Amino acid sequence: MWSAIARYGARVLPETQQILAAAGRRGQFIDGPEIAAFEAAFAARLGLPRARAASYGRMAFYHLLKAFELPPGSEIVMPALTFWVVPELARVAGLVPVFADVDPETFTLDPESFARVVTDRTRAVVPTHLWGLPCDMDPIMAIARRHGLVVIEDCAHALGAEYRGQPVGTIGDAGFFSLQTLKPLNTHGGGMAVARDPGTMDRLSARLDALPPPSAAGLARKLRLGRVQRTLIRKAPFTCTLFPIMWLASWTRVNPDVYLWEAIRSLNPPPQDYLERYSNAQAALGLASLDHLDAWTRATQTHAAQLDARLAGEPGVYRPARPTNRTHVFYQYCAYVADRDVVATRALRRGVDVETLHVDVCTTLPLFDGCPRDGCPGATRAAQAVQLPVYSSLTASDVARVGEVIATVTRVTEPASVHTAPSGRMP
Repeated sequence: MWSAIARYGARVLPETQQILAAAGRRGQFIDGPEIAAFEAAFAARLGLPRARAASYGRMAFYHLLKAFELPPGSEIVMPALTFWVVPELARVAGLVPVFADVDPETFTLDPESFARVVTDRTRAVVPTHLWGLPCDMDPIMAIARRHGLVVIEDCAHALGAEYRGQPVGTIGDAGFFSLQTLKPLNTHGGGMAVARDPGTMDRLSARLDALPPPSAAGLARKLRLGRVQRTLIRKAPFTCTLFPIMWLASWTRVNPDVYLWEAIRSLNPPPQDYLERYSNAQAALGLASLDHLDAWTRATQTHAAQLDARLAGEPGVYRPARPTNRTHVFYQYCAYVADRDVVATRALRRGVDVETLHVDVCTTLPLFDGCPRDGCPGATRAAQAVQLPVYSSLTASDVARVGEVIATVTRVTEPASVHTAPSGRMP
């Protein structure tokens, strides 16, 4: 039977509902021993003594900022290509976001642009390991150390990735991870924070321990939403529900993206559920999922390699960079094509849902008008890439179909514009 392929897939344990039900039967849905066990196992995986869970990955970042006790009004450098929530929460924490450009070949922070925006007010930098590829951390760390800056790694897409054999999140002074439904480790929301300095971890822990627990009703809603999300993007339900709506919309002026992303807005004050603790039920899922993380990552990397091989030599496609000193975990397979929107529409009409921009060019958002920035042509260029599905639950035949559809739709798109890919090389 013909079926459509969604742009996203969730990593889900078959026994998810049993794990949640068991936590409920023990009276440990909100609080319980799995939280500490999950934090310890997560830290051990990174080779660190401690990790702390938070209500969201973005709040793991926020509480880290507060734990570092940076002076109010300090500047914090981050890439222009990132999820808008990260610079907004830096602002909520009393800091001034400063935007540097990205390398359009790797989509990660450009060290030269970073160096240009540092001033005597700069106190921190946030290298974002976008799409699962680590930043070039050696020059970033050298610049940061020269100016005495705190380095907080954004690892939301990159759990399991390494730079020169070292796990992301352990290279700088601190790191944060997302545990949202679509992320490398899925606990239907939540995040994790790590820091090298024991004093910083003590202050972080004190902040998190002082937060109120989530309500049982609120947590049930969050888990229910996660279940709906992961169900709707499975192949059969997606084919019968979301895909027909998107397919019909592709023939109109309506944006075919029916996934609901939160509205870009001020987060001051933060929503109430941001200011709650992480739950034991979610931790139980995370603890069980850690045992599967490497297998999920290998499957995704295998799919990316399969897509690389299929798209090699296609004149309308510039495949993702794979620097030799970095392990790419392919949260998404980000490639340049001749015409992003045309390719996405034509692929969708052939049953392959393609993402056009999962994050934001923050320098183009009115929310950040007035924030200092470098010129950011790399981020503008990077926004023209597409993200192709390679997630772990796909089969080899699914990936073959993705590759065939992309090759077909790019051949009927004018390939000349691909010369604007970053290095000028063709794949």
